Amino acid sequence: MLNTLWLIPLAPLIGFFINGLFGLWKVARTGSGPKKSFVYCVACGSILISLLLSIGCFWALVQLDPEHRLVEQDLFTWISGPALRTAAGELANFHITWGLQLDPLSAVMILVVTGVGFLIHVYSVGYMAEEEGFYRFFAYMNLFMFMMLTLVLSSNYLVMFVGWEGVGLCSYLLIGYYIHKKSAGDAAKKAFVVNRIGDFAFIIGMLMMFTYFGTLDFTDLFHRVGEMFPTPESTWGPLSWIALLLFIGATGKSAQIPLFVWLPDAMEGPTPVSALIHAATMVTAGVYMVARSSAIYSRAPDVLLIVAVVGICTALLAASIALFQQDIKRVLAYSTVSQLGYMFAALGVGAAAAGIFHLMTHAFFKALLFLGSGSVIMALHHEQDMRKMGGLRKYLPRTWWTMGIASLAIAGVPGLSGFFSKDEILWRAFSNPEGHALIWLVGVLVAGMTAFYMMRLMFLTFHGEERLSPEVATHVHESPNVMTVPLIALAIGSVLVGYLGLPAWLGSNAFEHFLEPAFETSYQSAGEPASSGHSTEILLTFVSITLAGIGIFLAYYFFLKNKEKPAQLRKRFSGLHQLIYNKYYVDEAYDLLFVSGGKGWGRWLGAKNWGRYFSAFDNNVVDGAVNGSATITRLAAWLSGQADIHVVDRIVNFVAEVFEFFSSVFRKLQTGLVQRYALSIVIGLILVISFYLYLGV
Repeated sequence: MLNTLWLIPLAPLIGFFINGLFGLWKVARTGSGPKKSFVYCVACGSILISLLLSIGCFWALVQLDPEHRLVEQDLFTWISGPALRTAAGELANFHITWGLQLDPLSAVMILVVTGVGFLIHVYSVGYMAEEEGFYRFFAYMNLFMFMMLTLVLSSNYLVMFVGWEGVGLCSYLLIGYYIHKKSAGDAAKKAFVVNRIGDFAFIIGMLMMFTYFGTLDFTDLFHRVGEMFPTPESTWGPLSWIALLLFIGATGKSAQIPLFVWLPDAMEGPTPVSALIHAATMVTAGVYMVARSSAIYSRAPDVLLIVAVVGICTALLAASIALFQQDIKRVLAYSTVSQLGYMFAALGVGAAAAGIFHLMTHAFFKALLFLGSGSVIMALHHEQDMRKMGGLRKYLPRTWWTMGIASLAIAGVPGLSGFFSKDEILWRAFSNPEGHALIWLVGVLVAGMTAFYMMRLMFLTFHGEERLSPEVATHVHESPNVMTVPLIALAIGSVLVGYLGLPAWLGSNAFEHFLEPAFETSYQSAGEPASSGHSTEILLTFVSITLAGIGIFLAYYFFLKNKEKPAQLRKRFSGLHQLIYNKYYVDEAYDLLFVSGGKGWGRWLGAKNWGRYFSAFDNNVVDGAVNGSATITRLAAWLSGQADIHVVDRIVNFVAEVFEFFSSVFRKLQTGLVQRYALSIVIGLILVISFYLYLGV
């Protein structure tokens, strides 16, 4: 079964090509309406195949001994370059294979990605039924899944980076799906640009890796890291800089301070896109990458501290913003940023397994919350303001109780999945050598805030008096089964998956033990909690439960029992409310410094007529270098006496004509349409893979 590993990402890629090439033809309208069954059968079927293959590969991996749970498959040689000398003075061949790797960490990730992703695809059949560009949506979704599966199954950093950039491209296409909506286009461009900042740091980090260790392959790299750095760095050295650069890349992809601003705006895309991006795929890529690189981070304690501080500060900042948002999807968006901060806090205190555990539980209840909000939005004819909702419980019973389970899970109510994963992070933050009581304290505070804003969302949406407009109230109804069945499946997962990682005081943490082989190259002292018995852990658990209970009670008091109180408090603390409601004016500051600032510099340079200097540089330096090369060639030929000057002229003119021909061809290829670029890349990739498979390499 493990030999079929390469089929897991291939299935959604084939679905992308089928729908991308033939979807429009199949959705051609007839007198009875659009024929869309072909499109969604291909899209959902390809993800179902990946899910079944993932389950099979996971089961085959579990059958192996724990010390042998690592399967590597090199499909073909991707890049084979010359030997380069590393910083250690050794010669290393720049040899990159397109390889896949399955170990406990990637096995968990493919189950989460394909399992939650499949349910989102099924839900999308109902949600997107009346949308234009039906085939285009599912083609992009399949491509997104291919890129994410490539990312988590990669066996080296360069292949991971292909998936990393691929999910960034797909997020651009999906966030901007409503192509005639300016706000959607702006949000897509914002996400694309902000992620490029982090990606640049990721590239520099990879270059430093190869410079110092001579490889980008996970197994070889982590083995060399262990040999060259048997103990953690006491000062800032190469490992610390590599770890910091990788983390900057992660802050962009996983929306951490200061690169978190793109994620709330990503709500401009269709709701299933929000669920896919925020729950199981793109935003978890940074968490996965840092966890995969634990062998590096465990030997860079200063960077671990930065990861923990940035993570917990992001969790606090985003949770505070979510308290006052009125758009139902934006509350969930800032909740995602906050929960990602929790995950990074876990990674920063050396508890990578706890961070991945929360990633898994979060995928279920956050996907359920987004899909549930989509059910509400669809029932209210695309109304997203919670102030215009209320009393929907009787109209949307399935949506109400499934979202209720997810809200209680993320709030940390005992017995649900979020309780187990959140408390494991808090315990590790308190007890691990890399942890600190202050990190635990902020984490507990954020847990209480999370319970408050999630119950606020539930009470404003489903309880209290109806605030619906008359035309909307007459048409409110529950979503069809194709949308509610995925909600029920995710609700079941939101309850059960937490029992895979029971805390030590309730039994053995099977999930942590399963992941241990994936982190065995980490520095061995990292992640071991201080021995203080179970009494302290139980006490801290009781404190977090109490804070969650207080948050739930306050939400009930303010939004059901005493509804005038919030308005009174807003009036009394108007300045603080405006500051938080406007998201601390971070977007405005970025616009002032970078967007408006860049325009201002451009206008100032234009007013000063500096353009003539840039033109002179282009004409004399850039063009001069090109023209000068021809002159040098002619001069060398003349001095050597081995070529006639007129022959050289003809050669130079011939070369110029050849370059002019190719440039005219390439100009026609540069259309400026990102979709065509992406299609060209994927077609080229398929051709290369097909060639090597044909040769049997």
